[in-house]
Amino acid sequence: MTGRLLIVATPVGNLDDLSARARRELEAADLVACEDTRRTGWLLHQLGIKRPLVSLHEHNERQRLPQILAALDDGKTVALTSDAGTPLVSDPGFVLVREAAARDVSIEAVPGASAVLVALVVSALPPFPFTFCGFPPPKSGKRRTFYQRFAAFDHTLVVFESPHRLLASLADALEVLGDRPAAVCRELTKVHEEVLRGPLSELLETLRGRPALKGEFVVVLGGASDR
Repeated sequence: MTGRLLIVATPVGNLDDLSARARRELEAADLVACEDTRRTGWLLHQLGIKRPLVSLHEHNERQRLPQILAALDDGKTVALTSDAGTPLVSDPGFVLVREAAARDVSIEAVPGASAVLVALVVSALPPFPFTFCGFPPPKSGKRRTFYQRFAAFDHTLVVFESPHRLLASLADALEVLGDRPAAVCRELTKVHEEVLRGPLSELLETLRGRPALKGEFVVVLGGASDR
């Protein structure tokens, strides 16, 4: 009998957002496949949980597949987590889930926090329909092409961005998409949570005036008709 693959959402920042079911499943798992064993190890330590960990990230996902699939074939329960939020949503895990499904492994989601949805509902922009676009490319030329793909979309867009590329990314978005309403969300659910709302040009000017940008960022952009 094959095992169970659990896709377990972990907190975006606030530990209290971990569900009781997620905690139960992590306690019972035979193996936890995680993006970073240090971060997930810290989370489990805070919860008083000790489970075997194996790293599963974008650089080793295919190499780890045989080990994890073998555990599932042996009837074990594997919990899949990312560093924060829901796995697979711009995080590793899709290849594992696809291969597990091909083997008729039982796959269950343990729902919870998602930075995409948290940012969407606090942005004050239309919450549906929306498109989650992931991380824009790091280089400006490809990033502008990335934004151009979504330029005609008549609904809300959500992107992730790193602090050291945020200003350049917002500048490219402004040039390609025009001066749309937007929200820049930083450190969601954490102590220093911040949500800035306004036209892209004003948000860019505000953020350029800061001595440094720190934290995790989610950017929500209005649709083409909101310009």
